[in-house]
Amino acid sequence: MMKRIVLVSVLVGTLASCTATEQGTAIGAGSGAIIGGVVSNSWGGAAVGAVAGGLVGALIGRSTEHRGYCIYRDRYGRRYEARCR
Repeated sequence: MMKRIVLVSVLVGTLASCTATEQGTAIGAGSGAIIGGVVSNSWGGAAVGAVAGGLVGALIGRSTEHRGYCIYRDRYGRRYEARCR
């Protein structure tokens, strides 16, 4: 029981210093691996779930980092990111 508490504490401490994108990737990959492994009952399913979960988690984490920013186009059609008006 004590080993589990220490392990969870270390994992939480590690994630606390990460950006939202990194946290989303780690949480998504872990969740995807668990779900993929349970559903398919194989290591291959866990690997596919980890990759898919990591990608989705990274996208969600990235979207939360840029709150208050919008994408605009200048008069030449180039896209740029700036604070929303």
